[in-house]
Amino acid sequence: MHLARVPASRAYLQLSTRRILPPRIPSYFQPPTSFSLIRDYANISSSPTTPQNLTEKIVQKYAVGLPAGKFVRSGDYVSIKPHHCMTHDNSWPVAQKFFSIGATKIHDNRQVVMTLDHDVQNKSETNLRKYQNIEELAKKMGVDFYGAGRGIGHQILVEEGYAWPGTLTVASDSHSNMYGGISCLGTPIVRTDAAAIWATGQTWWQIPPVARVELKGVLPKGVTGKDVIVSLCGLFNNDEVLNHAIEFVGSEETLKSLKIDDRLTIANMTTEWGALSGIFPMDNVLKDWMLQKASMHAHRLGNSSHPRLTSRKIEEFFALNALSASPDASYAKTLTLDLSTLSPYVAGPNSVKISTPLTELEEKKIAIQKAYLVSCTNSRASDIAAAAEVFKSNPSAKVASGVEFYIAAASTLEQEAAAKAGDWDALISAGAKALPAGCGPCIGLGTGLLEDGEVGISATNRNFKGRMGSREALAYLASPEVVAASAMKGFIAGPGNYTGSSSAVSISSPPPPASPPTQSSSTQETETEILPGFPPLIEGEIVFCDADNINTDGIYPGKYTYQDNISREQMAQVCMENYDSTFPTISKPNDILVTGFNFGCGSSREQAATAILARSIQLVVAGSFGNIFMRNSINNSLMTVELPKLIEKLREKFPKTLTRRTGWWLQWDVRRSKVTVREGPEGAEQWSMSVGELPPNVQDVFVKGGLEKWVKARLE
Repeated sequence: MHLARVPASRAYLQLSTRRILPPRIPSYFQPPTSFSLIRDYANISSSPTTPQNLTEKIVQKYAVGLPAGKFVRSGDYVSIKPHHCMTHDNSWPVAQKFFSIGATKIHDNRQVVMTLDHDVQNKSETNLRKYQNIEELAKKMGVDFYGAGRGIGHQILVEEGYAWPGTLTVASDSHSNMYGGISCLGTPIVRTDAAAIWATGQTWWQIPPVARVELKGVLPKGVTGKDVIVSLCGLFNNDEVLNHAIEFVGSEETLKSLKIDDRLTIANMTTEWGALSGIFPMDNVLKDWMLQKASMHAHRLGNSSHPRLTSRKIEEFFALNALSASPDASYAKTLTLDLSTLSPYVAGPNSVKISTPLTELEEKKIAIQKAYLVSCTNSRASDIAAAAEVFKSNPSAKVASGVEFYIAAASTLEQEAAAKAGDWDALISAGAKALPAGCGPCIGLGTGLLEDGEVGISATNRNFKGRMGSREALAYLASPEVVAASAMKGFIAGPGNYTGSSSAVSISSPPPPASPPTQSSSTQETETEILPGFPPLIEGEIVFCDADNINTDGIYPGKYTYQDNISREQMAQVCMENYDSTFPTISKPNDILVTGFNFGCGSSREQAATAILARSIQLVVAGSFGNIFMRNSINNSLMTVELPKLIEKLREKFPKTLTRRTGWWLQWDVRRSKVTVREGPEGAEQWSMSVGELPPNVQDVFVKGGLEKWVKARLE
């Protein structure tokens, strides 16, 4: 793979048949006497000539095959060799891809981490066999493995030191952004990418536009990181950071008011905000937290030293100037939020873009039937302590009659810390129901899911309709203490009175670049080479799903995600089930699926693309796409085109409904990079417009049947 910088409107995966042998990246598995990685950070920090933001600097370090003197920028496609790559319950499907491309050995077993965390309550023979297969694979390949019940993979990577400040760590899960809470650039990949990393140590990434989020003021007492990110999702709810990388900045005083657990929560939910990463700067708050973790591990391990988190390594690392953005670094936009104006916020129902100060909801006394203190977002020891304090402050209080309150720690280490402090038992004594450390209800798996007509409040990160159970339920998101207070009172409520519910926000962006000169008609008519086996014309009738922000759970429900034996025919029947259950009866093979903006947002599940293919639909046209969905599409041979004008015209013509056959016809002339739309039967009005080029190297991915088969062909 080569690096290529191309305009965003014409950006596609740059592939070549040349196999690059990347230089070895220093590893934290090296003996503690080796600090080559630390020296490398010093070199990056001192680059005097080319200003880069923090995201670009970290990617610079993990990009391979760069020309001498090349400094990466937003928009660049790069080959990356991540510091670590985590897979969870999807490790077995990744393994199947890995073996299917002809690979037999993991390229660097120190790079890969496997965890089991999603479906840990499932004791079926099928799931237990899958878990056993993953464990045996990890042992055979010599990679680090954490079994079911140990905790959620993201939390494990943080508390075990795999996610390290200034590094690039990826995972086949959409909440990899969480690592940014400890200044590690975390971003999600999909299963095919993970298989490629297993086989070669690397994959590809396009550096997103970078948004600078400036935090001002000091977080008030009783307001949490959850309130910060919920307010950001609600206040900036017009896709301001969609498919961006985010860098949080602020004064020393401001950042000091955000504990690391708050930062982890904020970074985690930048996914729901639409971003591909969200990173905080390195500072003394982070250093002190890491030293505390190292001390905890030293006490726990006794005479043995932790392979990554040791006080000596941390002190050496922070002795150098912390890696930071250049003073004159470029950003796509700047957003600001005054923390001092915040109060507890609640997101919902059924959307993170609906954000309401708690004081407004509390007056309505919205009754709840279920409450959840679970997930990698807000189930660390500090979160459990905050929830327990609600009940400790009211010694006789119990979980309200008619309410089920479920708790699950983010990891066994966090549960042990909560138990040692007496907080875990305080919640159990109050009537909470314990679940094993794992994802569980957050992803709609296991005990305690929302049923028809129920209202739930949760400290998790997602409340899409149907995410945590029934589509006929209402789900709200809030901080642990608000969840606990609501469980105690039986309605959405907080533990105390707060003021300052208005928020001071602003958005600023650099001026747009000057418009390029108009191209001549001869330039516009330049034709693209068509590879043998790739169709020069793709056409069909438009079936229109008239909605924005259709997420991957709407396309392919989470409850099917880990049923690895589901057939293609079954996938076709459940395609779009959580969006419109009638879609399979309305759509037909060879239709062109057209939908609104931000299609495919949400989780990283590849089945969102393959389920559409299972319906014999080869092309999806949208106003815009979620970045991960776009990645899955390329990797799995589902073609996509962004055409906002078409969405506008369809909405002008047709009344809103979930899914309709339009009678309109769309033709994509790939050779001429042009789409023509006929607004009805033969003879109806038609119009054309240019679209981005689909170059031969990307056509080759489709011709081969996806990235997996493309890699296999190159290996052969």
